[in-house]
Amino acid sequence: MAATYGGSIQRLVEALSRLPGIGPKGAQRISFYLLGAGKGEAHDLADAIVEVTTKVRFCDVCGNICEASPCPICADPRRDHATICVVEEPKDVMSIERTREYHGVYHVLGGAIDPMAGVGPADLSIPGLLARLEDGTVTEIILALDPNVEGDATTSYLARLLSPLGITVTRLASGLPVGGDLEYADEVTLGRALEGRRAV
Repeated sequence: MAATYGGSIQRLVEALSRLPGIGPKGAQRISFYLLGAGKGEAHDLADAIVEVTTKVRFCDVCGNICEASPCPICADPRRDHATICVVEEPKDVMSIERTREYHGVYHVLGGAIDPMAGVGPADLSIPGLLARLEDGTVTEIILALDPNVEGDATTSYLARLLSPLGITVTRLASGLPVGGDLEYADEVTLGRALEGRRAV
């Protein structure tokens, strides 16, 4: 049976263990680290948490997280506003930005279609995406959703919805990782790599 400390220590352990990726043991380690680190570091952490919950909001244009709307990406005139990359969550924007290969703008759906979890198209920011297409400046939509059942379902739904609008709809290529061996690739990954092949 796991040890309980009672009082404020137990409250901190329980609060930390509710965070994604942190189990009870990890929460306990973090709690004791904070106790040993001193009040200054603990106050800095608490202040940062309070500040992010009060200052951060969602961009009115794309749905990304920001402190002022529109977000810096939407407000940047150097970005290609004719290309919109559709992602599930704000963290996906950061992943794509780290590549330094994409120079368009984004649209964050706020999730993916998942009937098992009760998430349908009406729960996503699809109307906001369609509204951005009304002025005719967007020429390409890149669907950059997770390569799983929910991401594929959302990609298919959006592709059907967008195809009559005369806008180019593409999706991220998927397949073999650099440095991977064919013998270890699963059938779906290998099939997508063959499907997404290109001339050399």
